[in-house]
Amino acid sequence: MAQFSVNAQRFDPYKNFKFRVKWDGRYVAGVSKVSALKRTTEPITHREGGDPSTERKSPGQTKYDAITLERGVTHDVEFERWANKIWNFGSGLGSEVSLADFRKDLIIEVYNEAGQVVKAYKVYRCWVSEYQALPELDAGANAVAIETIKLENEGWERDYDVTEPTEPSFTEP
Repeated sequence: MAQFSVNAQRFDPYKNFKFRVKWDGRYVAGVSKVSALKRTTEPITHREGGDPSTERKSPGQTKYDAITLERGVTHDVEFERWANKIWNFGSGLGSEVSLADFRKDLIIEVYNEAGQVVKAYKVYRCWVSEYQALPELDAGANAVAIETIKLENEGWERDYDVTEPTEPSFTEP
């Protein structure tokens, strides 16, 4: 059976370095790393008194791990604005948290080498639980300054409307 239904000639899986993140209807600038989408369902063990000495298992509560987004420090303030909706220092008693709009849904899109969207995931009711405005600064280092947000969420699902695109083939002139 072919691994790809539309592009039967393709054998290689998609790469992990072509992706974009979108919230509030627009792409977020400069995101260079997104942690894994992971969910875990806790098993509930039980047995009846007359059962053999083995346990039965059934699914219990499902939890979704937080998602971390990283990007190089720039003048774009989207990470900081969202983080400030959870705790805005110095904003005055009773107005530190923006209860009306501190949660956002976001979309994570994965692209093939030709720049076509091949998969997308919708992540629901996210909010910033951790914000790192600057990394440790080191005058002897040779690295990019990274800004980070950690997003708690209440679940995600694949967008099945995004289907495998027909990949272009190029011919030499």
